[in-house]
Amino acid sequence: MRRISRAKALRRIRLSLFFIWALLFACLFIMPTLLTFTNSFMSETELTSNYGSVLGNVAGGSSYMSKSVNLKVIPDIVSFRQYFTVLFQSPEYLLKFWNSMILTLPIVAGQIAIAALASYGFYRCRGKVKSVVFFSYIILMLMPYQVTLVPNFIVSDTLGILDTRWAVILPGLFTPLSVFILTKSMRRVPYGAIEAARLDGASEFKIFRKICLPMCKNALYSVIILTFIDNWNMVEQVLVLLSDAEKQPLSVFLSQINSGEVGVAFAVASIYMIPPILLFLHGEESLIEGIAYQGSVKG
Repeated sequence: MRRISRAKALRRIRLSLFFIWALLFACLFIMPTLLTFTNSFMSETELTSNYGSVLGNVAGGSSYMSKSVNLKVIPDIVSFRQYFTVLFQSPEYLLKFWNSMILTLPIVAGQIAIAALASYGFYRCRGKVKSVVFFSYIILMLMPYQVTLVPNFIVSDTLGILDTRWAVILPGLFTPLSVFILTKSMRRVPYGAIEAARLDGASEFKIFRKICLPMCKNALYSVIILTFIDNWNMVEQVLVLLSDAEKQPLSVFLSQINSGEVGVAFAVASIYMIPPILLFLHGEESLIEGIAYQGSVKG
């Protein structure tokens, strides 16, 4: 009995230490986001006293803070002046925000439609050709997007869509990761259910829409969240393929905010983080479940 009780005590100690370690890392990861939101409600005077004066246009084009940084979570006086400036006095911030929406939402919708149809084709087709094509998708997943920037630039220039939103949207519609996740999820669909639907006279599209898609709901949520966050934070492809500053998203414009308006910078960053955070919180369980099943299905 003593050995059992001692083993339970050691196990509880280990779990407690692991929980404290995980909690510490969670606090470290969430601290930048928390500081951004709370500091966005501080007055400019309080921000200057905590972080010092942000100096720009120094030698080499860099910026630095003239005083030591004092990280502070809770503001002394809550101020909404910077949000008033962003939402009402400076329309360029909201313009860039909607530019991000205009670029991101079509990519998410188109990528879901294309990836769902492609994954259904990989699931229904059999043979070595299918295996070779699917393996090529996996190889493409290993290539960073920066590798394809030059070919995308050449193709966009040839098609005459360079410096337009289509130069960013069209390449974003085809992503191997989405096809990979949905294909692995569709292979969990019982083949007997599809055969029974075919005996009842269901067409391929009806089988795809009524049977496969509902059973891959969690994987679809996962792809939506991952695709939205990835394209919401796009920078390189916009700088290369879309030189018109009026059409560029907020992710590029964040670095161009006046360095002297620290409160405005915090407010814009807070507004910028709201859509992906809300989307993640809404589909957190589906995201975890949709990704967790990918490692348990043989491809």
